[in-house]
Amino acid sequence: MVLPRPDLIFQNGIGGFTKDGREYVIATSKGNPTPAPWVNVLANNLFGTVISENGMAYTWAENSHEYRLTPWYNDPVTDSSGETMYLRDEETGHFWSPTPLTSSESEIYLSRHGFGYSVFEHNEGGMVTELWVYVALDASVKFSVLKIRNETGRSCKLSATSYVEWVLGDMRNKTSMHINTSADLNGSVIYAANPYNTDYARRVAFLQTDDTSCSITCDRTEFIGRNGTLKKPAAMLHSRLSGRKGVAFDPCAAIQSILSWLRGWDVK
Repeated sequence: MVLPRPDLIFQNGIGGFTKDGREYVIATSKGNPTPAPWVNVLANNLFGTVISENGMAYTWAENSHEYRLTPWYNDPVTDSSGETMYLRDEETGHFWSPTPLTSSESEIYLSRHGFGYSVFEHNEGGMVTELWVYVALDASVKFSVLKIRNETGRSCKLSATSYVEWVLGDMRNKTSMHINTSADLNGSVIYAANPYNTDYARRVAFLQTDDTSCSITCDRTEFIGRNGTLKKPAAMLHSRLSGRKGVAFDPCAAIQSILSWLRGWDVK
């Protein structure tokens, strides 16, 4: 199980430093949240992202206000995000997130923040996950590496879905109508551009996976569903994503991959 670490120094009841001082480890649950978002900023000269104990907050390129790739909600109470990831058991339909977003069987999440990376640990009914997030040193690229260990005692077939809401500017309500989305390489890469952005019209954002047998959608309304939320999106009730892309959508990027039957560690 993922449990609070007893070996931390300068413990405050929620988090503390590892003995070598290289990581700050936070253990949260519904009954024991942090008093405000505790964040790690991962950035190079031209690109960066903010990671809180609740998940991946937002990402920008060149200018953290004028060219946000995903939305910054600036809400310390809900600590909302426009970036998330889901896992789903393809046999039972049960889904959860490797970050503290959805309702889960185990309320405990561990987040570890280090210099240049953050890690989320969780145990969902014997399915142990580690989600590593980091930014390239010399490129405008953010990496999310999901590691899964099957401790359920049975073979499991899972799907992994990565989701981001596009901004490509300063405010989503100003830019969403101008964003054009497309896909390539059998849908394993989704591109998004905002040609109406005066300063960044030639910029192209992308979401990519190494699985070429995935399904996608660029329609946020389809993914979340009517009156839905990211805690329980409509897409998790459907076997595959529709493949919608183009203009005149409420823009997002979602890629869903089916993982192999897992035994021990598998890295995706």
